[in-house]
Amino acid sequence: MDNLLKVALAQISPIWLDKKATLQKIETTINEAAKEKAELVVFGEALLPGYPFWLALTNGAAWDLKHNKELHAHYARNAIQIEAGELDTICKLAKSNGLCVYLGIIERAKDRGGHSLYCSLVYINQNGEVKSVHRKLQPTYDERLTWSPGDGNGLQVHPLKQFTVGGLNCWENWMPLPRTALYAQGENLHIAVWPGSEHNTKDITRFIARESRSFVVSVSSLMRKEDFPDSTPYLNEILKKAPDVLANGGSCIAGPDGEWLIEPVLHKEGLIYHMLDFNRVYEERQNFDPVGHYSRPDVTKLIVNRERQSTIAFEG
Repeated sequence: MDNLLKVALAQISPIWLDKKATLQKIETTINEAAKEKAELVVFGEALLPGYPFWLALTNGAAWDLKHNKELHAHYARNAIQIEAGELDTICKLAKSNGLCVYLGIIERAKDRGGHSLYCSLVYINQNGEVKSVHRKLQPTYDERLTWSPGDGNGLQVHPLKQFTVGGLNCWENWMPLPRTALYAQGENLHIAVWPGSEHNTKDITRFIARESRSFVVSVSSLMRKEDFPDSTPYLNEILKKAPDVLANGGSCIAGPDGEWLIEPVLHKEGLIYHMLDFNRVYEERQNFDPVGHYSRPDVTKLIVNRERQSTIAFEG
């Protein structure tokens, strides 16, 4: 039935800053979700290859420290370059299993020179095609020490059965205008990805659902001391200040009325499944539709620049 969609929330930890091992874990998770007939699998922000936790633990804002430079270089080496085919295996899995994937990655973007890093949310459809790569518009606080600001190219939505799905990274979900850009394109299934912890997901998930009258799926990663591989540069310095749990999960789903379908799940690694019924969107849009009958585009209107930004343009 086209109105029903089985989603899988992949609340897993990375093999931190190990691109190859984390890719293998993601592939295993997709295969597991496919066995359970999931049609959309969602992974957390920056899962591949991991969130830059070291910044808060190793004096990350200090100027010209050798260990900060080496950790950043290690991060860059383990970042993903989509143009080089580094997501091809995941695309093949999506196609062979007929499911879609939202995946949080650290992207080493070739069209920006290939050295700077972006926190990107990638959508792969059921044909195994990368349909959008949304680079986080504004990295948050210490994230700006390692991530670059993105652009509006990835503010796109995608058809999925009767649903229209779109997504944002972490605190972008608190930005009213990017949310509106997705709503106005017909989004009714909103994907919010996070590095982890219910303090991020417990309020905004229900708020977006109630504001948009859409389903909202929030997916977080896990990160514990034991998830730091022994190969991590300056591991002892990182572990010295790291708490036992750096990200406790908090993945959850709210329905179009803003009420919980799945409350935040804590300290549990694995897949969380739920069946969504599109008819609930129509029911809740009856009395409020923020970009339809309850909007006034003659008074307020949003302009979105979706051009992929680059420092070079070739002519002739």
